[in-house]
This record gives sequence, structure tokens and C-alpha cells, in this order.
Amino acid sequence: MTGSALLHPPREWSASLAVLAGGAAHTYGDLDARSRLRAQHLLAEAATPDLDGARVGFLMAPGSEYVATQWAVWRAGGIAVPLCPDHPARELEYVMDDADCSALIGAGETGRRMEGPASERGIPFHDVSATNEGRLALHSPDSGPLPRITEDRPAMILYTSGTTGRPKGVVTTHGQIEAHITSLVGAWRWTRDDRILHVLPLHHTHGIVNALCCPLYAGATVEFAGGFDPAVTWERLASGEISVFMAVPTIYAKLLHAWDAAEGPTRRRWARGAGALRLMVSGSAALPVRVFERWEEITGHRLLERYGMTEIGMGLSNPYDGERRPGTVGQPLPGVDLRLVRPATGRVLADGVEAMDPGASGEIRVRGPMVFSEYWRRPRETEAAFVDGWFRTGDEAVLEDGYYRILGRRSVDILKSGGYKISAIEIEEMLRTHPAVHDCAVVGIPDEDWGERVAAAVVPAPGGSLRSDAIAALLDPWVRERLARYKVPRAWRCVEDLPRNAMGKVQKPAVLVLFGVGAGPLHSPPG
Repeated sequence: MTGSALLHPPREWSASLAVLAGGAAHTYGDLDARSRLRAQHLLAEAATPDLDGARVGFLMAPGSEYVATQWAVWRAGGIAVPLCPDHPARELEYVMDDADCSALIGAGETGRRMEGPASERGIPFHDVSATNEGRLALHSPDSGPLPRITEDRPAMILYTSGTTGRPKGVVTTHGQIEAHITSLVGAWRWTRDDRILHVLPLHHTHGIVNALCCPLYAGATVEFAGGFDPAVTWERLASGEISVFMAVPTIYAKLLHAWDAAEGPTRRRWARGAGALRLMVSGSAALPVRVFERWEEITGHRLLERYGMTEIGMGLSNPYDGERRPGTVGQPLPGVDLRLVRPATGRVLADGVEAMDPGASGEIRVRGPMVFSEYWRRPRETEAAFVDGWFRTGDEAVLEDGYYRILGRRSVDILKSGGYKISAIEIEEMLRTHPAVHDCAVVGIPDEDWGERVAAAVVPAPGGSLRSDAIAALLDPWVRERLARYKVPRAWRCVEDLPRNAMGKVQKPAVLVLFGVGAGPLHSPPG
């Protein structure tokens, strides 16, 4: 990746605006210089000319510090491990320990959460807050050559939920990330004239690669919103300064709710301004057709829906030019080999846009230069994830008239809520450690705005007094202290026992019935 524009922006870009965050503007030249300085400090602290694949975790709010830190880790030869500011301490520590981070970096109040864990583990903590920039410059190590970064080097570990419980690290190389970027830059026509309004989290592929690395690779501008607020987002979309917007279906649904609540003149101004954008993309979860149609009705935009996941980057996309069909995720992106396979027999049902068995559904399998290398220190799971070089996504789809339509996950233990992939097993394992819980089963309830809502059926511990009307008040705050907020069940039910088959296995479809019509009132957590 030594020739990549992402790590080596052309000199003519130096004065161009790269990042706008919190009212502060940062040029490509600024980010280039700051990332080189930080890379030198990382190498000086480690007393080595090359981090040689050492994992470096970093935690900070979205903005220029994030970009400069990501580039610095890569330039020093390290593997970037982005951490989520919204995660509780338990989840952050799981990631840093599983990745075996050799150093932690933080910025601002958010980043200082890492100082204690670093001290406990006896590893360096680097505070790269703006207040420390001057000190870093004054005590800069002698400027020396940075290591040569080749495309086969591991670049990043992102954590994703799996069917086995705790999140697992997905390792991608510099070459794989660049293949992902170049595929999207070409398909979605990124140019230096673009400005994207960034509202996505920066510990997932969608926010990191699609909405950050792609525009920076192309020399465009990334404007960080500083958190998602529907009215503020509408104002920026209507400003005439934004050309690209990417979000998950939940965000588009919230924007529609805000539009409905606005006054007539505000509605017209928002709709007219947003209609001038070049590209609006929805992903990370299925986009309800009603949202697609309503968005077009208001703004004139037919949202571009695509399909991807942490392990493969982006695999499918509706066309930039051409028909964007609601309810579908389009066709394979450039450089992506994609087929549908019947897992039980290995029979190929569709290859690219050619259907061997029209109308038949199968598992999506992907091959290409952007597909990940391995699950971090999980060789058995890595081997099981591939068949003859094809990655098994676990997603069911059908090819209809040349366009793919996602039918859902093949595993009932993987849920999709608000664009996040969630392991039901992880939540179940956590709930079973509570003294009031004897057993439990977690499922996803279909939801128009969120895709699925996490729901938990709980068998109380023997002799306990846990009741359905009190379950949320007891367990909701306890779970929030231990798991990310998007994993916290939004519906609860107490049951005497869980539905099982003759072998004793919990039947998730039957658990869903417990939350269906005629099952009685659901008990949602307060607030």
C-alpha cells in the first residue's frame, strides 16, 4: 500500500480541506504531518524502527484526531484496533485483551478512559489531545524513515458478533482495505469535489471504510456531525455544502419522523436542499420499502441500498447509474465474485447475475481481493468460514431479474438491530450470570424502524420473586453496565420454561411466538 493515496496524499492536496469537525478545519497537509509525528512517537516509545504488526487500540470521538491516529498506527507498522466510545468498560477491555494490544491511544475525556486500563496492563498510554500537540512537537524524536508498509501487512482488526458468543476480531490487510476502497470509489464516483456528512460510528466497516477512507482516498472532505441529531442533520443536508450522505435505515426513519414534525416552510427547505445531494446510501440492515418510497417522495432521491459485512467489505450495490430497486441490494461490485449456494449440497444456484435456478434462495458466498484474512487467533473458525476459497456469509438471498434480495440470516442466533450485528448467545451468556436468572433465550422481534428489536425470555431462578412486570427494571440497568446499549433487550418476558425439542434444544421460532400476537403485554425498560 506504499503507493496508496490514503497514506500518501499527493502534495497538491496539502492545502485542501480533509476533515471538518467541531468547527475546526484540517487540511490533508495537516493530517499528513500530525500522523507522521505520532508514528515517530509510537516507534520511539516502543524503541523499534517498526511496530511489525503490534496491535494498537485507540479511543476518541470522531474527528481529525481519529484520522491522524489511524494513519499513525499504520505508518508505524502497527495494526489499528478502533474502540467504540459508547461501549462500557467491560466490552472495551474484552477487545483490548483479545487483540493483545501493546499500546493504547486516547484523546479528550473519551480517550482518557483508556489510561487506567493501560496502567493495569503495564502498556503505554498515549494522550493525543490537542493540548498535548505542542508538547509532542517540542519533544519530537529525531525524524527518521518510517517502515515500508506493503499490501500484505495486517492493517486493522474490527470486532464483529458471531454465533459462538463473544465478538471475534476480523483481520484485514492494507491490500484488502485498498481493494475495498477502490471498488467503491469507482462504483460510487467519488471525486475531490465531494463532501460527506459523517454520522456513523467509527468501529465498523460502514463508518470507517465506506464513509471515511473512501472520501479521503479520493481527496474529498469529511464533515463529522458530532453525533446524530435529526434536525441538525436535515439542516446540513439542506445547506448546499454536502454532496454525499450515508446512513443506516434507522437514521433515515428518524429523519422522516423529524420531517413529519417540522413546520411546512422548514419541510420545503429541507426537502429542496437534500434533493441537491449527489448520492445517498443506505446499508448495514435491510431498508424498508416504505422508507425508500417516502424518502423519494420527499427529496426526489432513490436511496442506493448496498450489502456488505465486516469480513467482506461491500459485496453488492444498486447501481449509481441505472435502476435502484427498492427491497434489493443490487449486483456484485467491481472486483467481487459472488454466488448463491445451497449449503446442504454445495449446488450453485446463481453466479454473479446469472441464475442457474431462477427464484431459488441460497447462502451468499463471496470471493475477492477485499475479503478478510482471518479471525484473530481463531484458526478453526477461520477455516470453517471458507469453502474452496469462498467466504460463507451466513446470509440468505435470492436473485430476481438480475438483482439480489436479502432474505435474512441463516442463523437464528445473529440479530440485526439499527445496523448492528448482534450475537444472541453473547447476551444469553451474560444474562445467565445474574442471580435472578436461571435460563434465558434471546431473539429478534421484527421492527419497522430498527430492523429487529432485541427481546429476552427469562426463566427466573428457583425460589426467586422475579415477575414480568418487574423484569425490565431489574435487568435493564444491570445489562447496560456490561454490554453496548444496542445489545440491551428492549422487550422482556418471564416464562416458567423455554420451548425445547426432544433433544432439549431451545426452539427460537417458538420463543418468538412468546412475543407475538396474543402473548400478552410486552414489558419495555423505563425511558
